[in-house]
Amino acid sequence: MWLPENRRTTSAVLLLITIVAFEQLGISTAMPRMLADLDGTSLYSWPFTVFLSASVVSTVVCGRIADRVGPARVLYVAPAVFLVGLLVAGTADTMAVLLVARALQGAGMGAEATCIYVLITLVYPERSRPAAFGALSAAWVVPSIVGPTVAGVVTEQVGWRWVFLGLAPLAVLGALLLLPALRGLPRPDRSGTPAGRRWLPVAAVAAGVAIPVVSWAAQHPSPLWLVAGVVGVVVLVAALRTLLPKGTLRAARGLPRVVLSRGLFAGAFLAVEAFLPLTLASVHGYPLALAGLPLTIAALGWSGASHWQGRHPEVERSALIRWGFVVLGVALAAMTLVAVPGGPGWLAVPLWLFAGAGMGMAFPAISVLALGRAPEHERGFVSAAVQVIDTVFAATTIALGGVLLAGIASAAEPTAAVVALDLLMAAMALGGALLFRRVRDAAV
Repeated sequence: MWLPENRRTTSAVLLLITIVAFEQLGISTAMPRMLADLDGTSLYSWPFTVFLSASVVSTVVCGRIADRVGPARVLYVAPAVFLVGLLVAGTADTMAVLLVARALQGAGMGAEATCIYVLITLVYPERSRPAAFGALSAAWVVPSIVGPTVAGVVTEQVGWRWVFLGLAPLAVLGALLLLPALRGLPRPDRSGTPAGRRWLPVAAVAAGVAIPVVSWAAQHPSPLWLVAGVVGVVVLVAALRTLLPKGTLRAARGLPRVVLSRGLFAGAFLAVEAFLPLTLASVHGYPLALAGLPLTIAALGWSGASHWQGRHPEVERSALIRWGFVVLGVALAAMTLVAVPGGPGWLAVPLWLFAGAGMGMAFPAISVLALGRAPEHERGFVSAAVQVIDTVFAATTIALGGVLLAGIASAAEPTAAVVALDLLMAAMALGGALLFRRVRDAAV
């Protein structure tokens, strides 16, 4: 990765991921104050949902572009879109403007992530890819150490707007460093590109619209929205059948099962994490700077486990996925103790470190298995598929948390909703472990 011919590419990619990591970790910490200032507490899950919905569309469309002409053209534009989203969010004066900004950030992030995956398969040899994907997780180390705490301090001392605006100069620097790294990239082999993929952009837009429709319908029950919600679910399932490898939703053997595992991990982990700062602030009275500490610890566990798996390419990737599910499921089940008034709020720190380690073991392993089984002319499609499924599952489970919060609890007293969400997500993770029981890499 650090040979002279790859050094510039590696540096640029890691910087881009670092900037995204700062934003992702900071937004969760600043969210309670941000929504209170914009009178949007009742829409707590929506900045996450809109971000993820937009990233679905950009992920698929840009994966398609990467398969046709390579990732360089997308990576010229995506960082600029993300930068605009930061600036709009930092100057937002209404909830509607904030949601537009989050959509721009999601679009930029989705495009970047998909094409960085494709870039890795073009630049690095196969044996180096576990280390390369592990390095993407390692790029979260510095943001995880300082991101949530700094975001909490900045929110309390200066204002939440600077959580976004403070990252704008770094985003500009990342874009400038990336430009030289994109010159001279090899073009993908387009021979054998299947014509059946022509409906991917339409399916992506359909999924991106269906996710917020279903979420809104669930939180605003009425005959009209019930019909809209049912239609949204049908549209979403139909779109996913196009956006994902055939058989993914039924966990078919091979690539589909690997892709599905990505969604199960992301949905379970990110749903609980989205409501963790709110839980610590509302249930235990933690200041925002301290409420974001578990996010820091989880990212360290994630990065450390990713680094370890990258140094051990001889370990079966399927085994890492299986044990990652077990570790995550146990941590999520135990998080119910944190959600109870009078419970041990401090326990969130070691439990979220444990959860992050489970994610760090599994995420790079999923990428290695998925892209290793993808034909060259479909690497963009498969890269987009793993991004799409974790986005859709995360958006759906976070929206479920929003439904529970609105239906059986509140932002001031979230315990009932958080306990239910924690248990459901733990069951999802342990179900994933059963899906990969006795599985070997050769027969995934």
